[in-house]
Amino acid sequence: MKVDRLVSIIMILLDKERIGARELAELFEVSPRTIYRDIDAINMAGIPVRGASGVGGGFEIMREYKLDKKVFSAADLSAILMGLSSLSGMIRGEELVNALAKVKSFIPADRAKDIELKANQIVIDLSPWMGNRNTQPYLEIIKTALQKSRLLSFEYADRCGNKTARTAEPYQLVLKSSHWYLWGYCHTRKDFRLFKLSRISNLQMQEEVFAPREYQKPQLDFPEDVLEAMQTKIKIRIHKSIMERVMDHCINERFSPDGDEHYIVHCPFIENEYSYNILLGFGDKCECIEPLHIRAEMKRRIQDIAVIYESEYME
Repeated sequence: MKVDRLVSIIMILLDKERIGARELAELFEVSPRTIYRDIDAINMAGIPVRGASGVGGGFEIMREYKLDKKVFSAADLSAILMGLSSLSGMIRGEELVNALAKVKSFIPADRAKDIELKANQIVIDLSPWMGNRNTQPYLEIIKTALQKSRLLSFEYADRCGNKTARTAEPYQLVLKSSHWYLWGYCHTRKDFRLFKLSRISNLQMQEEVFAPREYQKPQLDFPEDVLEAMQTKIKIRIHKSIMERVMDHCINERFSPDGDEHYIVHCPFIENEYSYNILLGFGDKCECIEPLHIRAEMKRRIQDIAVIYESEYME
């Protein structure tokens, strides 16, 4: 049971006179049974929510009830503020500003300093250090298109840089491994696609409104058994100066010291362009030791790079 979902349900019930279980389930992408459990938890917390059956029925907070601001602990309010603040740094809008204002209105004056201190203990900044500066304005455009069910048009570059014109129905914004994606139905490909925002250019929201269709959420992770079958265990020797970067791809328990300056690391590896490029990106601070066929492939790729630099570039 997620505290942030419970708080969100309370906020919705405060804002709306009545809302159905199915609508809440679709909003939070859970089952109606989960919503009923959440409502029971809210009632147990002391907020009287009653259900009305029949046409136009649903859940509502008893109108004579006044919400006690002490229902939220300092930890609850701090967690909500951290989440909303991190999201509002990338996606701006009246809804988030209003949500932040509503949450802050629950903070009693005698607890404001303590809650502010706790909220500032963790900083979540989703904006990049450098690179694509289109991300934030594109997030704003997509967010508006999602709310208004408006078509998006853009150019999309594949892995080789080839661009194609696309028109898509937007359904979800996805943040995965520090990268933003758009999940939508592509009119060009006649199917759902996951578009990486860094590959999108000339993004425009169209005037045309589309009728939302049934869709499934994108699969963002491989099943455990499939992932295991794809992976090969490799042994690399790294200099301590890149240990932090390697730890982004491998857990600390797989590092063992090799002298004063180096570590031996056993880590999973998928034999594709992406993974080979990660190893090459470590430069001369990383040596692949085993297995031998991956070591040989690394040597071949390094030699190919060296050939490029053996002659002068001619315009």
